[in-house]
Amino acid sequence: MSIRQSILALLQDRPRYGYQLWGEFQDRTGSAWPLNIGQVYTTLDRLERDGLVRKDEADGEGHVIYSITEAGQAEVRDWFTSPVPRSNPPRNELAIKLALGLTLPGVDVGAAIQAQRTVSIRALQDYTKARRDTAAHQRPADTARLLVLDSLIFQTEAEVRWLDLCEARLMQLANPPV
Repeated sequence: MSIRQSILALLQDRPRYGYQLWGEFQDRTGSAWPLNIGQVYTTLDRLERDGLVRKDEADGEGHVIYSITEAGQAEVRDWFTSPVPRSNPPRNELAIKLALGLTLPGVDVGAAIQAQRTVSIRALQDYTKARRDTAAHQRPADTARLLVLDSLIFQTEAEVRWLDLCEARLMQLANPPV
Protein backbone atom coordinates (compact mmCIF):
# COMPACT_ATOMS: atom_id res chain seq x y z
CA MET A 1 0.00 0.00 0.00
CA SER A 2 1.37 3.37 -0.93
CA ILE A 3 0.88 5.95 1.78
CA ARG A 4 2.66 8.46 -0.43
CA GLN A 5 0.18 8.22 -3.32
CA SER A 6 -2.79 7.94 -0.96
CA ILE A 7 -1.91 11.22 0.73
CA LEU A 8 -1.35 12.92 -2.61
CA ALA A 9 -4.71 11.61 -3.86
CA LEU A 10 -6.48 13.00 -0.80
CA LEU A 11 -4.80 16.37 -1.27
CA GLN A 12 -6.19 16.55 -4.82
CA ASP A 13 -9.60 16.90 -3.22
CA ARG A 14 -8.59 19.94 -1.16
CA PRO A 15 -5.73 21.16 1.06
CA ARG A 16 -5.62 19.53 4.49
CA TYR A 17 -3.47 19.19 7.58
CA GLY A 18 -1.97 15.90 8.71
CA TYR A 19 -4.65 14.78 11.13
CA GLN A 20 -7.36 15.50 8.54
CA LEU A 21 -5.47 13.37 6.00
CA TRP A 22 -5.18 10.56 8.54
CA GLY A 23 -8.93 10.73 9.29
CA GLU A 24 -9.88 10.83 5.61
CA PHE A 25 -7.68 7.83 4.87
CA GLN A 26 -9.27 5.90 7.74
CA ASP A 27 -12.81 6.88 6.65
CA ARG A 28 -12.33 6.17 2.97
CA THR A 29 -10.66 2.79 3.48
CA GLY A 30 -12.93 1.66 6.30
CA SER A 31 -9.96 1.64 8.70
CA ALA A 32 -8.91 -1.63 7.08
CA TRP A 33 -5.20 -0.83 7.23
CA PRO A 34 -3.64 0.75 10.28
CA LEU A 35 -2.02 4.06 9.49
CA ASN A 36 0.05 5.72 12.17
CA ILE A 37 -0.38 9.48 12.36
CA GLY A 38 3.43 9.72 12.49
CA GLN A 39 3.58 8.04 9.06
CA VAL A 40 1.37 10.79 7.70
CA TYR A 41 3.63 13.59 8.93
CA THR A 42 6.82 11.81 7.87
CA THR A 43 5.34 11.24 4.43
CA LEU A 44 4.23 14.88 4.18
CA ASP A 45 7.80 15.98 4.97
CA ARG A 46 9.15 13.74 2.20
CA LEU A 47 6.49 14.89 -0.25
CA GLU A 48 7.39 18.51 0.49
CA ARG A 49 11.11 17.71 0.07
CA ASP A 50 10.31 16.11 -3.30
CA GLY A 51 8.26 19.11 -4.46
CA LEU A 52 4.96 17.20 -4.60
CA VAL A 53 3.22 19.19 -1.83
CA ARG A 54 3.73 22.61 -0.31
CA LYS A 55 2.91 24.08 3.06
CA ASP A 56 0.25 26.75 2.96
CA GLU A 57 -0.62 29.25 5.65
CA ALA A 58 -1.54 27.68 8.97
CA ASP A 59 -5.21 27.71 9.82
CA GLY A 60 -6.47 29.73 12.76
CA GLU A 61 -5.85 26.82 15.10
CA GLY A 62 -2.15 26.41 14.28
CA HIS A 63 -2.46 23.43 11.94
CA VAL A 64 -0.04 23.38 9.02
CA ILE A 65 -2.08 23.03 5.84
CA TYR A 66 -0.62 21.16 2.87
CA SER A 67 -1.67 21.42 -0.75
CA ILE A 68 -0.63 19.41 -3.77
CA THR A 69 1.68 20.84 -6.46
CA GLU A 70 1.40 20.24 -10.21
CA ALA A 71 4.14 17.63 -9.92
CA GLY A 72 2.13 15.93 -7.17
CA GLN A 73 -0.98 15.94 -9.36
CA ALA A 74 1.01 14.32 -12.16
CA GLU A 75 2.22 11.59 -9.79
CA VAL A 76 -1.37 10.88 -8.68
CA ARG A 77 -2.52 10.68 -12.30
CA ASP A 78 0.29 8.22 -13.03
CA TRP A 79 -0.61 6.17 -9.94
CA PHE A 80 -4.28 5.87 -10.89
CA THR A 81 -3.53 5.02 -14.53
CA SER A 82 -0.79 2.45 -13.80
CA PRO A 83 -1.61 -1.10 -12.75
CA VAL A 84 -0.27 -2.38 -9.45
CA PRO A 85 2.79 -4.46 -10.36
CA ARG A 86 2.51 -8.21 -9.77
CA SER A 87 6.16 -9.01 -10.54
CA ASN A 88 7.20 -9.02 -6.89
CA PRO A 89 4.56 -10.82 -4.85
CA PRO A 90 3.99 -9.34 -1.42
CA ARG A 91 5.70 -11.11 1.45
CA ASN A 92 3.20 -13.50 2.98
CA GLU A 93 4.13 -14.20 6.59
CA LEU A 94 1.74 -17.14 6.84
CA ALA A 95 3.17 -18.89 3.76
CA ILE A 96 6.70 -18.34 5.06
CA LYS A 97 5.73 -19.64 8.50
CA LEU A 98 4.17 -22.85 7.13
CA ALA A 99 6.97 -23.45 4.62
CA LEU A 100 9.61 -23.12 7.31
CA GLY A 101 7.54 -25.16 9.75
CA LEU A 102 7.52 -28.06 7.31
CA THR A 103 11.30 -28.04 7.14
CA LEU A 104 12.09 -27.73 10.85
CA PRO A 105 11.84 -30.50 13.43
CA GLY A 106 9.31 -30.23 16.23
CA VAL A 107 6.91 -27.82 14.51
CA ASP A 108 3.27 -28.88 14.49
CA VAL A 109 2.26 -27.39 11.15
CA GLY A 110 -1.20 -28.93 11.43
CA ALA A 111 -1.81 -27.01 14.66
CA ALA A 112 -0.54 -23.82 13.03
CA ILE A 113 -2.97 -24.35 10.15
CA GLN A 114 -5.88 -24.93 12.54
CA ALA A 115 -5.01 -21.86 14.62
CA GLN A 116 -4.81 -19.70 11.50
CA ARG A 117 -8.04 -21.12 10.09
CA THR A 118 -9.84 -20.16 13.33
CA VAL A 119 -8.53 -16.60 13.15
CA SER A 120 -9.22 -16.31 9.41
CA ILE A 121 -12.79 -17.58 9.69
CA ARG A 122 -13.44 -15.17 12.56
CA ALA A 123 -12.06 -12.31 10.44
CA LEU A 124 -14.18 -13.45 7.50
CA GLN A 125 -17.28 -13.36 9.71
CA ASP A 126 -16.36 -9.87 10.95
CA TYR A 127 -15.75 -8.55 7.42
CA THR A 128 -18.99 -10.11 6.18
CA LYS A 129 -20.96 -8.59 9.04
CA ALA A 130 -19.39 -5.17 8.47
CA ARG A 131 -20.21 -5.44 4.76
CA ARG A 132 -23.80 -6.46 5.47
CA ASP A 133 -24.24 -3.62 7.99
CA THR A 134 -22.71 -1.07 5.64
CA ALA A 135 -24.79 -2.23 2.68
CA ALA A 136 -28.00 -2.18 4.75
CA HIS A 137 -27.57 1.54 5.44
CA GLN A 138 -25.53 2.42 2.39
CA ARG A 139 -24.87 6.04 1.60
CA PRO A 140 -23.04 7.08 -1.57
CA ALA A 141 -19.84 7.60 0.46
CA ASP A 142 -19.96 3.95 1.61
CA THR A 143 -19.12 2.53 -1.82
CA ALA A 144 -15.38 2.90 -1.13
CA ARG A 145 -15.73 1.09 2.20
CA LEU A 146 -17.71 -1.68 0.50
CA LEU A 147 -14.96 -2.13 -2.11
CA VAL A 148 -12.37 -2.50 0.65
CA LEU A 149 -14.55 -4.94 2.58
CA ASP A 150 -15.18 -6.99 -0.58
CA SER A 151 -11.43 -7.18 -1.17
CA LEU A 152 -10.81 -8.30 2.41
CA ILE A 153 -13.58 -10.92 2.16
CA PHE A 154 -12.21 -12.36 -1.09
CA GLN A 155 -8.63 -12.41 0.25
CA THR A 156 -9.71 -14.13 3.45
CA GLU A 157 -11.83 -16.67 1.58
CA ALA A 158 -8.82 -17.45 -0.59
CA GLU A 159 -6.65 -17.83 2.52
CA VAL A 160 -9.10 -20.31 4.06
CA ARG A 161 -9.19 -22.32 0.81
CA TRP A 162 -5.40 -22.28 0.73
CA LEU A 163 -5.27 -23.50 4.34
CA ASP A 164 -7.55 -26.38 3.32
CA LEU A 165 -5.09 -27.25 0.54
CA CYS A 166 -2.15 -27.04 2.97
CA GLU A 167 -3.93 -29.42 5.30
CA ALA A 168 -4.64 -31.84 2.44
CA ARG A 169 -0.98 -31.78 1.42
CA LEU A 170 0.04 -32.43 5.00
CA MET A 171 -2.24 -35.47 5.07
CA GLN A 172 -0.71 -36.71 1.81
CA LEU A 173 2.74 -36.29 3.32
CA ALA A 174 1.73 -38.26 6.42
CA ASN A 175 -0.02 -40.99 4.42
CA PRO A 176 1.95 -41.54 1.18
CA PRO A 177 0.32 -43.78 -1.42
CA VAL A 178 1.52 -47.39 -1.34
